[in-house]
Amino acid sequence: MSRMYKQNWKRKDSIEKLFAVFRSSTDFIQYDVNTSHIKYWISYFETLVDVNILNENILKPIHSKYWQSLEELKNILPVKDIFLTIDTDLMKEKLLEGFVMISLSEYGSPCLLVNAKLNKAREITLPEVEFTVIGPKEAFVESIESNINLIRKRLPIEELRIRTLKIGRLTQTRLAIIYIEGIADEENVFTVWQRISNIQIDQVNDSSYITEMISDNHNSPFPQLLDTERPDRVVSILAEGKIAVIVDGSPHVLIGPTTLVEFFASFEDYFLNWILSSFFRIIRLFAVSFSILATPIYVAVLNYHYELIPTDLLNNFVTSRREVPVPPFLEALFLEGTIELLREAGARLPTKVGQTIGIVGGIVIGTASVEAGLTSNILLIIVALAALASFTTPVYKMGNTIRLLRFPFLMFAEMYGLLGIVLCFCFLATHLLRLTSLGRPFLEPIYPPRISDLKDAFLRMPFSMMNERPKQLRTEQPKRMDEEKSRENKDIDE
Repeated sequence: MSRMYKQNWKRKDSIEKLFAVFRSSTDFIQYDVNTSHIKYWISYFETLVDVNILNENILKPIHSKYWQSLEELKNILPVKDIFLTIDTDLMKEKLLEGFVMISLSEYGSPCLLVNAKLNKAREITLPEVEFTVIGPKEAFVESIESNINLIRKRLPIEELRIRTLKIGRLTQTRLAIIYIEGIADEENVFTVWQRISNIQIDQVNDSSYITEMISDNHNSPFPQLLDTERPDRVVSILAEGKIAVIVDGSPHVLIGPTTLVEFFASFEDYFLNWILSSFFRIIRLFAVSFSILATPIYVAVLNYHYELIPTDLLNNFVTSRREVPVPPFLEALFLEGTIELLREAGARLPTKVGQTIGIVGGIVIGTASVEAGLTSNILLIIVALAALASFTTPVYKMGNTIRLLRFPFLMFAEMYGLLGIVLCFCFLATHLLRLTSLGRPFLEPIYPPRISDLKDAFLRMPFSMMNERPKQLRTEQPKRMDEEKSRENKDIDE
């Protein structure tokens, strides 16, 4: 103890400066208390401290029990996190986290730091973005402790590893990297840890910050990490050998490494029969293709390839465009821009008002533009169907990417017709081939071709056939199911 007090004299000035800074905030409380046996000082931020914990677990034992030193007080208090320290940096850190500082003098050192955090978090609710009819109805919240609890209770195994760190010079945001030891590839874990550790930024308010800063290609419109709000999905990918990143204050958990086909697979696919799941995946892929290519093909055909339109249908095209004074490209650009404006307005307004704007605005503007002769009714139908098809994407960020892709395809179709669409597709394919997610190929299992991983790509094969983990992950345990036992006859022997 004498060594502590000698060091205290060296740190007295820094403690005084620390408290001088804290006292400039009106929510910082510091006062002295005289009891029958000792005098002590207590300091804390009242906006960060739970009053019930302070009164019941700290002040009540202090006044009801006899003690003469901070070591004795530490053994008396019924609180889990207690630190006896002389470190000024630790004092500052813990006071700003919601700890209560108890000392025997105004600028006392050593002091006792007692956990009394005020934890206010949103209750666990239904998933809004990834809602499913079948399956669990829990979603992540903004509290990192609650989110880890949702994962822990679904994975009650000792191999589950959680590595935490703080990022953001100002926000000091807590972050957790979660994986299963013995399954996840150590190289993938090290890659995630190294990239996050090298982040130098003032603030991190959401997991989207992390997505942009650790992505392999920062200039790509494609998200290279999958974000989800479903605990069951995170548990599933952890069992596959992937890595999850949880950011305090964000209800979305990052998953990596990932592939392009995963963005078009809904987690509800695993709750349905494999035939139905495969059918719905094919519908989604067709819908995405239609959403990107429908309007560009319309512009290309009307500008360069009239011969591709059937004769019976050509009359309808001519009739619908008879009074339209602008070329097909400007006509399509006007409608696509209108749709995007309606979507943005609907997303930024309150829920009830946004729905009204989307429905009424779409009907009114579409009907008025056709009657005014600004657009054709055929193109209006195509644009509306393309907008509807883009909503089939289960992941919101990938839906935004699809919204963007329509415009370069539209410009290339205006310049070169169908050849321009093929050329734009070649540029897109080249970009996807070069893209990686945490160093792993983004276009896998298409390229490099891996037949075993195709069992859960465009189609969802039965669980009995998905006996291996994805080869892309290079897991330490490739097998996750005994194939022979899974295919055994389940009938009872007579």
